[in-house]
Amino acid sequence: MAKKNESENEKPEPVVPDPVVKDKRRIDPETGDVRQPDQAEAVSPEDAAPAEGEELSAEDQALLDQAERDLVAEMRDDMLRAQAELVNFRARVERDRVANREAIIAEVLRSLLPVVDDLDRAEAHGDLVEGAPLTLVAQKLRATFDKYGFVRVGEKGERFDPNIHEAVVQLPSPDATEQTVADVIQIGYKLGDRLVRAAKVAVSVPAE
Repeated sequence: MAKKNESENEKPEPVVPDPVVKDKRRIDPETGDVRQPDQAEAVSPEDAAPAEGEELSAEDQALLDQAERDLVAEMRDDMLRAQAELVNFRARVERDRVANREAIIAEVLRSLLPVVDDLDRAEAHGDLVEGAPLTLVAQKLRATFDKYGFVRVGEKGERFDPNIHEAVVQLPSPDATEQTVADVIQIGYKLGDRLVRAAKVAVSVPAE
């Protein structure tokens, strides 16, 4: 009786169904065709992934190769873009460096212009004779200006240009057909494309 009761109390083991795996691959491994989203079917775990050493189909391999080419092309574009940005950055830094250098040189030479003006007036009065100490000073100072590309602007007879000339006085003339520099009152100076000081001039203008 005890054995009977013991067997009656035993419960049958539950039946566990085999796992079902949804095949999400877009390429059918058997036919090589591209599947539509509603064509996915349940496959066994053995069929869900290719067996070890199994070669990809020609279409799968083509898709993989294209993905690799796209990745390489994208990385190459990123590299070229970074190189271009680096070149532009270096060029911008160099432009700023040159501009800052010219600004400093221009400011230093501008501070010397009153001395140069005095030497020009002394030369106009015949005070700068050859071999005199003042003449040597003037020569050295002008050589320094030339070294840094500091050039004079404003000459008698040239066409009036408001970008480099400052008209101090206008002189109507019946012979004038356009505005021209009749006389230079104070020489101007440029450093490269930078105007350090405009030339003060008297302008000859056509008579009305």
